[in-house]
Amino acid sequence: MTAQTTDTPPARRRERRPWLREHSELGVCALLLVLGVLVLTDALTMDVDIAQRGPVGPRTVPVVVGAGLLVIAALLAVDVLRGGRGQAEGSEDVDLSEPADFRTVLLLAGVFLGAAVLIEPLGFPVAGALLFWGAAYALGSRRTDRDPLIAAGLSLVTYTVFNNLLGVPLPGGPLMGVL
Repeated sequence: MTAQTTDTPPARRRERRPWLREHSELGVCALLLVLGVLVLTDALTMDVDIAQRGPVGPRTVPVVVGAGLLVIAALLAVDVLRGGRGQAEGSEDVDLSEPADFRTVLLLAGVFLGAAVLIEPLGFPVAGALLFWGAAYALGSRRTDRDPLIAAGLSLVTYTVFNNLLGVPLPGGPLMGVL
């Protein structure tokens, strides 16, 4: 017996390949399914003390997100199997012949690393203000009269919302007694 008679016939291989290419969105469905199962498994096996939770416990959001991922995976799979295909989006006005702007990327990376280093000694309000101001500068804003004030206000509002309203403690730094 030759190897040709035991393998899949060439005509059949040609039929299988286009079907997989035409239904490549099923890979996204599989990814969403695995991610949804992972999120739900993690949420449902979470150790939660019943005395420490309020009306909405720490499982609520992960369960909703996991269930949503499963529903979206199923709906997308049904749509793909019925012949639905994703539409290509029109892109922004991007000139692919231009080189990448590594200066902006490096400035943003430096600002994020600087904020990560400074958050503990200076606290979130100061480090956050530097982060917001540095990000605005790296992305092209040169309004030195306005940007620091907006960054400080945004940082203080973020600190107040997380620390006081949501109960997520952020380091206050030297301003801990003032705020």
